[in-house]
Amino acid sequence: MHPAYIDPHTGETFPLDIPRWCGIAHAPLLITKLPGITRDRIDTKIRSLWRYHASFPLRVSDPITLGEGCTPLVPRRIHGTEVLIKCEWFMPTGSFKDRGASVMLSVLRQQGITAVLEDSSGNGGAAVSCYAAAGGMAATIMAPASTSPAKTVQMRAHGAAVELIPGNRQATSDAAVARASDIFYASHNWQPFFLQGTKTLAYELWEDLGFQAPDNVIVPCGAGSTVLGLEIGFGELLRAGEITRMPRIFAAQPANCGPIAAAFLSGIDHIPDTPPLPTIAEGTAIAQPLRLRECLAALRDTKGGAILLSEAEIAAATLDLARIGIYVEPTCAQAAAAFARLLDAGTIAAAQTTILVMTGTGLKATPRIAEMLGVAL
Repeated sequence: MHPAYIDPHTGETFPLDIPRWCGIAHAPLLITKLPGITRDRIDTKIRSLWRYHASFPLRVSDPITLGEGCTPLVPRRIHGTEVLIKCEWFMPTGSFKDRGASVMLSVLRQQGITAVLEDSSGNGGAAVSCYAAAGGMAATIMAPASTSPAKTVQMRAHGAAVELIPGNRQATSDAAVARASDIFYASHNWQPFFLQGTKTLAYELWEDLGFQAPDNVIVPCGAGSTVLGLEIGFGELLRAGEITRMPRIFAAQPANCGPIAAAFLSGIDHIPDTPPLPTIAEGTAIAQPLRLRECLAALRDTKGGAILLSEAEIAAATLDLARIGIYVEPTCAQAAAAFARLLDAGTIAAAQTTILVMTGTGLKATPRIAEMLGVAL
């Protein structure tokens, strides 16, 4: 069966050669399950995530690439225990979103799309702006008015038209959907080809570890693209016979706005009726994640879990990481705070191979980190 778009709720499929961002009933789509690739199909001549191009559902003849992927895997000691930190901020725009942006925009450009619309709290917009510029495409980015200037300035520098939307992150998403009939909606939350880029993190970790799967992967989680990308990628490796088990995937979210973790911990399949509050982990402040059910399934099926973190825990983890040389956004410092919690609970053992995915550079959160340190800018 040829790869196709699929509505995971109804099973309805659509051909991949026609660009889409949603199904008939306005549902977010995925790509039908792919067989994965074996290690001999890695294109080792390429030093970027495109070394795994054989795993993609469509062949891209001229990818938009800036060397994204192939990020360092660094051992560190956190909470008295050895852990491996995947430094995803070693990307052209300083965040993990470059994986998805490179693949998504490469496919769309090949299919004739020349202008795209994205909504983002920061890193996604920066990545789409950058790769659109690199690919000769026009980009319009809608972002919450509260987004860090370090991120919106980056978007503008790449030539994107930036529109700041009053209200919370959901208000921005709603505004973008309303504009989707005017400009092709290349949302990192809606577009299944974005997840095809994100899945390369799983392939890369597998290659980093000598073609083995880790025991645990802990990720900061907003809309869940990394959770789903890991589940997709490791699932393909399992089907290809390259690994014998799935790693456990754990999602870390702020207690002030953590609907996926709250739903998981409550054993429900819907967004809890809890009003979101502001959080220093702005990159994960997604009150109404589109792919809630799929994210919950990924956490449950891998026997992973979810953790809700206080603002104090997130802030402390941010500074603790900086003091061992890991300067990251509060958003991704959540993975380290969650690791400590999981160790203390006995959910994760010190002897296991655990990956902490660090998604964005601390340079994008300078005002927040300055507040933590009590210094003036």
